[in-house]
Amino acid sequence: MTDTLPRTAEDSGLKRLFRRITASDRELDAENLQEVSARSGAEKVCDCPRGRYATVTGRLTSVRYTPRTNQPTLEAELFDGTGSITIVFLGRRRIAGIEPGRSLSVEGRLALRDGRKVIFNPVYTLEPTSP
Repeated sequence: MTDTLPRTAEDSGLKRLFRRITASDRELDAENLQEVSARSGAEKVCDCPRGRYATVTGRLTSVRYTPRTNQPTLEAELFDGTGSITIVFLGRRRIAGIEPGRSLSVEGRLALRDGRKVIFNPVYTLEPTSP
C-alpha cells in the first residue's frame, strides 16, 4: 500500500512554474485568454451551441473587409483560448477600434456558416488597451 501525501501549495506552485517554462507562447496566451474570459463571466466559445444568445470575450486575431456587390461586410475572428468565432458586421467597411490584437466582448445569437461559429451584427464592447 502506498501512502499518498496531500498536495501542498508549494507543489502546485512548482507545477505551475514548470508548466509556464515548458509551454509554448501560444499555449500560455490561450490559457491567459481563458482566465480573462472566465473572470468576465463570458461563455467559452467551445461551449456555445448554435441558436443560443451568447456573450463571448476574447482577442481579435484577424479582421478583413469583404466587398460584395449588394452588401459589404467586415469580418473579424475572435479567439477566447478555447476556440474561435467569426464576427460579421453587415454593411460595414470599417469600425474604429476593431483591429487585430484588440480585446473585446460580443453578444449575439450564434449561428453556423460553412461549419464555423458566427455572430452577425453583435453588440460589442471594446476592452481597454494596455498602455
